[in-house]
Amino acid sequence: MRAIIQDGFGPAEVLRLADVPMPEVRPHDLLVRVRAAGVNRADILQRDGFYAGQHFGESELLGLELAGDVVAIGSEITDIAIGNRIMGIVGGGAYAEYARVDRAMAVRMPDRLSFRQAAGVMEAFVTAVEAVHHLAKIEARRSVLIHAAAGGIGSACVQLAAALGARVFATAGQNRLSEVKRIGAEAVFDYRAGDWEAALHDAIQGTGVDAVIDFIGGDYLAPNLRSLKPGGTLVQVGILSGAGDAQFPLNLVLHNYLTIRGTVMKSRSPEEKRAMVERFAQIACPLIASGHLQPMIYADFPLDQAADAHRLMEAGGGLGKIVLTCD
Repeated sequence: MRAIIQDGFGPAEVLRLADVPMPEVRPHDLLVRVRAAGVNRADILQRDGFYAGQHFGESELLGLELAGDVVAIGSEITDIAIGNRIMGIVGGGAYAEYARVDRAMAVRMPDRLSFRQAAGVMEAFVTAVEAVHHLAKIEARRSVLIHAAAGGIGSACVQLAAALGARVFATAGQNRLSEVKRIGAEAVFDYRAGDWEAALHDAIQGTGVDAVIDFIGGDYLAPNLRSLKPGGTLVQVGILSGAGDAQFPLNLVLHNYLTIRGTVMKSRSPEEKRAMVERFAQIACPLIASGHLQPMIYADFPLDQAADAHRLMEAGGGLGKIVLTCD
């Protein structure tokens, strides 16, 4: 089969299409003909060597999410048939014509979705359910600030929080403010233009928010904590700033009895990942099937143009996910 491999670590130019062996199906696996695969920041980090050669999964190939047709099933599988359309999360291997998927990490595609749309669902909305619903405990009448809200996961968090009945505030680039507002944010602040902390303070009349979902890290830590109500929760999902160290206002954490939760899916155990997918299936899947949550696809590229897809992600500026198509 054909798949994207990388010639060492480095820029997008290290990626190329090559022939690789087919994955072997174990008793609990599905073999899927990949029709589309999502592109994620973790793919770029892996390509760059950030994980020092570790892939935290079952394949050294890039790609953490996919949508496609089941073409073979393991001996223990009784609830999925050949020909079913699924979307799933894999421990690597989605940038390929075929991929092996743990049955517990796959769900049936809603009929209303195309493969292109479904390829952008799993990483974004599984993470959104984990951050917004499971860790931040967002529900009706609570409030949340979501950073990087135009990104694939950020836009999923905005939609989910709004669908749960929360007041949603967000930050994004100036050219995406109206779009983020359209998908559910009450107010969106240009993170480049000025002081988003002051703008949020004015918008929420100084009361603070119940939770902050942050993908930036670095210098955002202190203003995030200052933006929380007493008893509030900061959920740190990523460090797009690249700054892992930051000034930590410990006195504020103590005085306002704040909670800081970190989450990342890539390094979780198989059992934890399966539990996350199960929560997604219960909370988000029905909302996606009904159209209350919409996969946001910014751009798509054929599989052999994976390098161009990575360059576009690194350039930033789009609303939603980038996907690779494998038809």
